[in-house]
Amino acid sequence: MTKAKVGVLISGRGSNMAALLYAAKHPSCPYEIVLVAANDPQAAGLILAQAEGIPTFAQSHKGLKRAEFDQIIDGELRKAGADYVALAGYMRLLSPEFVAGWENRMLNIHPSLLPKYKGLDTHQKALDAGDSHAGCSVHVVTSELDDGPVLAQTPVAILPGDTADSLAARILIAEHQLYSRTLADFVTRDRQPPLPK
Repeated sequence: MTKAKVGVLISGRGSNMAALLYAAKHPSCPYEIVLVAANDPQAAGLILAQAEGIPTFAQSHKGLKRAEFDQIIDGELRKAGADYVALAGYMRLLSPEFVAGWENRMLNIHPSLLPKYKGLDTHQKALDAGDSHAGCSVHVVTSELDDGPVLAQTPVAILPGDTADSLAARILIAEHQLYSRTLADFVTRDRQPPLPK
């Protein structure tokens, strides 16, 4: 089986990147991580990726126009041979050119049940709204923020006394489970026979 090559973009600790990386160690996993890139050279996730033998790239976006920075990242992804891009806590809005270059080949994980609560502070928004459940979504990246087609979701019950932090910690567990599974399904969708009508 030829494994799909995935580049992962991070901005911080990279816990979702780690979940993808460890899922990729299983022999039956249909993808491998070929690059972890960050827009912050201090991102903790880079140290983990390096320790696990994954090539890394880091460059600060400061002082660069969005399209210029994205061009650098795009070049590194293509040099690494990536077929797909997984955003894992990547806190940058992407330029339309970058998104177009990876159309239908870039996924993101978002900590809400989209289309609810796009953007930031999703856990507090769910609490403030009195929702019974929050959760996470994996979606295809389009040029609109948190707006592409949703591929999979995991609802997470809100408990009495939950804070944004306690809810976020439980949702993160769900994210780690959902992202690796959804990415595996996504990279094999072209190889699967269509379901009978």
